[in-house]
Amino acid sequence: MCRKDDNSFGFAMGILAGVIGGIAAGVLLAPKPGEESRRELKKTFEQLREKYSPEVLQAKEQALLAIKNSKEKIEDAYKKFNDYLKAKQLAKAKNNETNVDEM
Repeated sequence: MCRKDDNSFGFAMGILAGVIGGIAAGVLLAPKPGEESRRELKKTFEQLREKYSPEVLQAKEQALLAIKNSKEKIEDAYKKFNDYLKAKQLAKAKNNETNVDEM
């Protein structure tokens, strides 16, 4: 199930990606020499990194936690499915054994 926090996190990451992409496109498409554009782009990214560093680290931690939780859920579901298959195979083998004994 999706929690409100998950949606907020995704929305915030989308906004951040859009802002960074817009800045990069604006700097790269501006009618300036390449060296000046690269310098300005580097300066802008450094300013963004300094300004949003705590938020980026928090987003990274949240993403890693979500990945860990998803991995645990998948492993649990796999184990349950595997146990189910083994139980079905065992039931089938017992059924075949009973049929052979009746002959």
